This record gives sequence, structure tokens and C-alpha cells, in this order.
Amino acid sequence: MDTVTAQLQKEFEKAQQARINKNEGQARVCARRAAGIAIRDYLTRKGNKIPSMSAYDLLNLLKDDTNLPPDLKLAADNLTVRVTEEFTLPVDADLIAEARKLSNWLLSN
Repeated sequence: MDTVTAQLQKEFEKAQQARINKNEGQARVCARRAAGIAIRDYLTRKGNKIPSMSAYDLLNLLKDDTNLPPDLKLAADNLTVRVTEEFTLPVDADLIAEARKLSNWLLSN
């Protein structure tokens, strides 16, 4: 297993465990980190210089990628949404599933 795949698997496992432990905030962080790993790999393979190591910054950068399908732009957008003062998401989205879908596309393109 290559290191990108191993890193992704590890983050998604941490995300699932956090969700099982009813820690949705940590699950969101892990999902975002997983997406960041996939974005870094995608950009590197495309020959782009990685401007930031922050998964949040990379997700925002990815939203401008013209090759990214609209549903994946929405996934990237959902992964960057800030929580409300009650620490809930203002969108109805499963961020682990969104990050997985985004990562799968990035790894295959």
C-alpha cells in the first residue's frame, strides 16, 4: 500500500472512531485532514507547487479547480464550512463521506 493510501486510511479510521465516540468535531477534523492528504497528492501529480500545508487552505484552493465536478466542489465547500456557536454544522452533510468521495476522485485523476 502506498503512503498516500495508508495515510488516508488512517485518517478515515480516526474519523470513524471519533464518530463512534460521539465526537463529531474530531471526525470533521480527521475528514478535512484526509481531504488535505488527497489534495496534496493530486496537486503534486499535476505539477503544482503546494502553497500551504493546511487542509483548510488546500480545500479552498481546490474549489477553484476547473476540472473538479460541481458535486465535488460542493463537498469541498462543505468541508470548509464553519460550525455554529452550538458547534453544529449549518449544512446537512456527512463530512466523512464527502471527504471520501472527494479523495477517491482526486486519487483517480
